[in-house]
Amino acid sequence: MIKVRRAEDRGHADRGWLNANFSFSFADYHDPEHMGFRVLRVLNDDRIAAGRGFGPHAHRDMEIVTYVLEGGLLHRDSTGEQHVLRPNEVQTMSAGNGIIHSEFNASETEPVHSIQIWINTAQEDLPPSYQQIAFDPREKRGRFRLLAGPKAEATEQSTTINQDARIYVSELASGETLKRSLTADRYAWIQVLSGALQVNGEQLKEGDGAAVSSERELSFASNSQTSEFLFFDLP
Repeated sequence: MIKVRRAEDRGHADRGWLNANFSFSFADYHDPEHMGFRVLRVLNDDRIAAGRGFGPHAHRDMEIVTYVLEGGLLHRDSTGEQHVLRPNEVQTMSAGNGIIHSEFNASETEPVHSIQIWINTAQEDLPPSYQQIAFDPREKRGRFRLLAGPKAEATEQSTTINQDARIYVSELASGETLKRSLTADRYAWIQVLSGALQVNGEQLKEGDGAAVSSERELSFASNSQTSEFLFFDLP
């Protein structure tokens, strides 16, 4: 079964400096029918104005993964980490038993477009940690490029999260196809970042998401010049 979450049905917040869409309940947006999917708790699509951002705030017991589509996002946290995250990089922060961080647009002139993901942790009260890796954009073209998972892969560098979930990114050219199998005990969420995508006959556009259950094989095809999407393999 594939249940589509249309882009226009998501929660929305416009604070002037922040234009955000929420796939699941977050902050002032509350929808009891969309509180997350499996261990995926938050999936926010944020556009942040030049020079603006989120001031210091606390998290705990959550795996927080950020992927930037345009611009640069400046991260600072209470462990002393300070980095700028850019496209074709992934940042993973395990909040553990408590961390304070801030996120600001690294540019004073250009906006930043980022995706923030929260995954429920499998173990509480762990020490907080921070990881960031960059990859060649060719690594996501026509295949699933692992961004985060419960353990490092031998074939490519990725970040590690404290949960039996895996986050992949893929980019398909027009007419290109890709397949993915799921075992009977696994679920998936698909989030279209750009372009248009067909998944097992379902048409998805930019901003659309889809919850997948009881499907053993998924077939992806790009319906636009280029389509980029996230694929979550979930317990």
